[in-house]
Amino acid sequence: MSPTTASIFTSAWDHLGEHDRQFLFLLLVGFLASFGFIRLSTRIMRSPKVAWWPGSVKTGGGVHVHHLVFGIVTMMLAGTLSFAIPDSSQFWYALYAVAFGIGLGLTIDEYALWLRLDDVYWAKEGRSSIDAALIAVVFIALVLLAAFPDEIQTDTLDNFAATAGAALLHLAWILICLSKQRYVNALVGTFLPLVAPWGALRLGKPGSPWAKRFYGDRNPGKQARAEQRFRPDRRTDRFKEQLRDAIGGVTEEEYQARLAAAATPVNPSFEERSG
Repeated sequence: MSPTTASIFTSAWDHLGEHDRQFLFLLLVGFLASFGFIRLSTRIMRSPKVAWWPGSVKTGGGVHVHHLVFGIVTMMLAGTLSFAIPDSSQFWYALYAVAFGIGLGLTIDEYALWLRLDDVYWAKEGRSSIDAALIAVVFIALVLLAAFPDEIQTDTLDNFAATAGAALLHLAWILICLSKQRYVNALVGTFLPLVAPWGALRLGKPGSPWAKRFYGDRNPGKQARAEQRFRPDRRTDRFKEQLRDAIGGVTEEEYQARLAAAATPVNPSFEERSG
C-alpha cells in the first residue's frame, strides 16, 4: 500500500472515530464479508463442477440447520458479551462489532425463511432476502456517512417549538413516502432531509395506501398516471431483477430449466429427430 493510500485510509478512519462510528464501520465490514461469502457458498453448492465444496449442515436426525441459526447465535453472543467489557477496551468492542456484523449477514441472507417460516431460499419468494440485504447495507451506510438532523433544543421555548416542529415535519414527509411505497426516498430521507420532501411530492405507486385513499375513483387521472409510471415491465424493475440474479443467483425453477436446456442436444441426429 502506497503512503498516499495509507494516508487516505488513516484520515477516513480518524474521521469515523471523531463521530464514534468506527465500530459501525467494522460491523458493516463483517456484514458484507459474511453475506458475500454465504451467497457465494450457496451458489457453489448448486454447481456440479465443484463437488468438493461442503454442502448443507445436517444433524444426525437429518434436520437441515440453516445458516441463519449460526447468525442468530453469533449476534446473541456478540451483543451479550459487548455489555460485559469495560468502555476502555477498544479491541474487544471492535471484535464484537465484526462478529455482530457477521451474524447479521448470515441472518439477513435467509430473511425470506424467517419471514415465511418455510424454505423458500431458491424460490421467487426468497428474493426478498436480497432486498432485505440491500436495504440493510444502505441503512448502515447512511448511518455511517450521513449527517444526522439537528436535535430538538430545549434551552428556550422558541427553540423547542422551532426544532420540534421541524422534526415533526420531517417525520411527516417520511410517513408520506412510506404510504406511497417510495421506500428508498423514505430510507435515504431519514438522514438527508431534502430527499424525503422530494419523494413525498412525487407520484405514489398504484397499489400503495396513498393511491387507494387519494387516487382510484377519486382521481382516475392520477391513478392512470401511476399505473403507467410503475408498469411491471419498466426498466427499473428489469434492472432490479438483474441485480437480484447477479447477487443471489436464479430461482430454482429457472435453474432447473437451464439444466434441462443444457442437457438437450443442440444438433440431434436424424434418428433422434425422426424417432
